Order: sequence, then C-alpha cells, then structure tokens
Amino acid sequence: MFKDLDPILHSQLRLAVMSLLISVKEAEFTFLKEKTNATAGNLSVQIQKLKEAGYIDVVKKFKDNYPQTICKVTSAGVKAFEKYVKNLQTYLVK
Repeated sequence: MFKDLDPILHSQLRLAVMSLLISVKEAEFTFLKEKTNATAGNLSVQIQKLKEAGYIDVVKKFKDNYPQTICKVTSAGVKAFEKYVKNLQTYLVK
C-alpha cells in the first residue's frame, strides 16, 4: 500500500530546491538561497547531493566579475520528483 519515498528528495531543503526548480526550470544560487532561507553552506551541500543523484545540473560562470551558479532541473530530476509526489500520495488518507 505505502510506496517507498526517495531519500534524496525526502530532505526538507532538497525537496524545497527541487520544488522551486520544477516551477522555474533553472535558478541562480542566490535565488534558491533567498527562497529557502538556507545558509550558503547548507544549500551548497544539498545542491551537490542533488547533482550527484543526477536530478540537477550545476553551471558555474562569471557575471560582471562575480561568480554565478545556475541550477537546472534535469529530465531525471523531473521524473524523480513526479514519482516522489505520486508515492507520497499513498500516505494520505482518502
């Protein structure tokens, strides 16, 4: 009856990052930091975990001599998120 929940997405901050990226497709690190109220260090660690899972791509570049980190959701990330939401629904009482 209950489906397994993806442990990568079951973290509150990683789930928040994925939720944001699903809605906007890509976002700068500063946008994600602002929206999640996470510290830069914690957000960096969680982004790395999502990247290692293949759920997001991370592009680092410079904009006006400042480093810029862009996170983009991958097709695997979209599928994993959709599956997570579907599996989570099995826990809701109808």
